[in-house]
Amino acid sequence: MTNIIETKLGALVSPNKIASGSASSIKKSGAFYNFSIRISTDDIREYSFTDLGRAEYMRRIMIGHLEAKIKKELKISKNK
Repeated sequence: MTNIIETKLGALVSPNKIASGSASSIKKSGAFYNFSIRISTDDIREYSFTDLGRAEYMRRIMIGHLEAKIKKELKISKNK
C-alpha cells in the first residue's frame, strides 16, 4: 500500500509518485548511462555510470532519498 499524505491545503499526494516523476529515465550516451533527478526547481543533478546495473540501482536509491525528503518536508509544513 502506498503512503498517501494529506498536505496542509488538504490535497492528497503520493511522495513515491512525486519522486519517481522527478527522475529522468536512464539513457545511454557514448560509454555512459546517464540520468538526472530534480531536487528542487533550481537544483537538477545529473549522474553518469559505466554500467547499466549500477545506474538502475543508484536511480532507485536516489528516488528513495528524494521520497524521504518529500515526506519530511510535507510533515514539517503540515505541522506549521
